[in-house]
Amino acid sequence: MTRAYLGLGSNLGDKAAMLDRAVTELGAVPGVSVAARSRDYRTPPWGDTDQDFFLNGALAVDTTLSPHALLEACLAVETRLGRVRERRWGPRLIDIDVLHVADAVVEDERLVLPHRFLRERAFVLVPLAEIAPDLVLGGETVGAILARLDRTGIVPA
Repeated sequence: MTRAYLGLGSNLGDKAAMLDRAVTELGAVPGVSVAARSRDYRTPPWGDTDQDFFLNGALAVDTTLSPHALLEACLAVETRLGRVRERRWGPRLIDIDVLHVADAVVEDERLVLPHRFLRERAFVLVPLAEIAPDLVLGGETVGAILARLDRTGIVPA
């Protein structure tokens, strides 16, 4: 088994219920076991800011899947839950990002690990720090990276 970390987000409909459904669906994927879940956090939109607030969270999963197979499983869960990709950083029912997989370093057209924006996004790092504050990314812990970021508007839901 390999430890991986996922980011969850929703800003349409019943956001909390959608995150709960995503966790349930992910836990039902063969080769994936949910090890830890952060609280949900209310966060302001990032990138395209003309939209409703998000609920974001993080999951630690133990998996036998390769990083690419884990990504495909996450995309399949998004599709089953009704995700439609209309515009980059736009509103979404559910978003599931593969943030980090053990010591995997991947950079191709489908997947970048660790996630390319992980070190810039407090809305991802706040929930991740709750379940993995000592996770090392690029030589620094999640907690140390987060200490430098603006967390304005990020509050437990």
